[in-house]
Amino acid sequence: MALWGGRFSEEPADAVFALSRSVHFDWRLAPYDLRSSLAHLDVLESSGLLTQDVAAQIRKALRELLAEVASGVFAYNASDEDVHSALERGLTEKLGEIGGSLRAGRSRNDQVATDLRLYAIDAMLDTATKIIALQEALLAKAAEYGDAPSVGFTHMQHAQPVLFGHELAKHAHAFNRDLDRIDDWLARTSVSPLGSGALSGSSLPLSPEATATALGFKRTAGNSIDGVSDRDFVAEALFILAMVGNHLSRIGEEWCILATTEFGWAHVADAFSTGSSIMPQKKNPDVAELARGKAGRLIGNLSGVLAMLKGLPFAYNRDLQEDKEPLFDSFDTLALVLPAVTGMVATTSFDRAKMAAAAPAGFSLATEVADFLVRAHIPFAIAHEAAGKCVALAESKGIELHQISDQDFASVHPALTPAIRDVLTVEGALTSRTTYGGTAPAAVARQLAILKSEVTAFEANFSAKIQAFSGMMSA
Repeated sequence: MALWGGRFSEEPADAVFALSRSVHFDWRLAPYDLRSSLAHLDVLESSGLLTQDVAAQIRKALRELLAEVASGVFAYNASDEDVHSALERGLTEKLGEIGGSLRAGRSRNDQVATDLRLYAIDAMLDTATKIIALQEALLAKAAEYGDAPSVGFTHMQHAQPVLFGHELAKHAHAFNRDLDRIDDWLARTSVSPLGSGALSGSSLPLSPEATATALGFKRTAGNSIDGVSDRDFVAEALFILAMVGNHLSRIGEEWCILATTEFGWAHVADAFSTGSSIMPQKKNPDVAELARGKAGRLIGNLSGVLAMLKGLPFAYNRDLQEDKEPLFDSFDTLALVLPAVTGMVATTSFDRAKMAAAAPAGFSLATEVADFLVRAHIPFAIAHEAAGKCVALAESKGIELHQISDQDFASVHPALTPAIRDVLTVEGALTSRTTYGGTAPAAVARQLAILKSEVTAFEANFSAKIQAFSGMMSA
């Protein structure tokens, strides 16, 4: 039976039903819909709107449906419009007319807003655990290569020597920010719309506060119109997921570059590579490329929802049906990409010799010349100019900076004494970068220790939240 229709003299046209139908994608909300129905049932019973006997029958049927949905015994059919109508059909098949009693005091508007929040919280917690697994792989790899000299890049050009563990660790910092955003999002999303009704609340003696507590929300919506129309949590979730995708894309881009024959730094494991259907020698970093490509999809989902939300008037509009598929798709996409990238990172090995050989190339030690002069109390503008002249001199002679003669150094600037050679080494450049967050061995070791502690704290935080959510869903 449809959830509406009493005032209509005709059934919806087939084209209208096909356009309106959402059960084929919103069916994944079924467990959350049933859980919110149990919370709503408790309030209907405690307020005296349902007798204990009727409430007990409905509660038993709802729990049976939960098990049947989980096992696949109960599913939607061709006549169901959405997840709500499908589940009400399931109740009425079990109980007859009293299966429709749950509809009292609530609308699909507040119902779907509640279900979607519960789903999003569950999926976001799962995403957080997958991000943490990737961070752990990154930190293990950063520790493995924490003492390996390489060159750092800006503008894709050799910049300064860095430890390769320092380079890898930057990705863990980016994912820390994502986890921070997820934690903040969870707090803002912990608002229950249930009790908002279609838009104006209810005249029945309900308790939105009670259902909010039962469903693990920190508070209930303070404005019933906002309660049914707010989709900020969807847009914000999509932004977070798009940022995670961008961070994964950055890893993908770097792995693609480092695995080229020209670089030859990264050796991606066979299990995380693919071949060519025509070129037998090919070993392609497809995981890295797909991580890079999927980021566009995640950004597109965010853009689409923001465009849909722009300018919606008053309370609920059917446009909001378009919030679900992009959100579902973004969570599904990261559920595929994150484990694959984690495996790729964990199993990649790097060529220490090639990275070390690249460390001083491209005049990456030029900044050491400028810093040497600054320590001799030469203004940095003059020091920078002198270091640039040293690079030009070396380039004209086809040599590296450390190969410039003492006489030529002195001709550039009298403060460039033979002591300059003490800093014109990769080891000297690395060990001198002792500032907090720098690339000196001690600084990198300290950074990795702090990162490990932060990731451990995130893991404990999200594990507790997952346990609490699972307890609520099984209550």
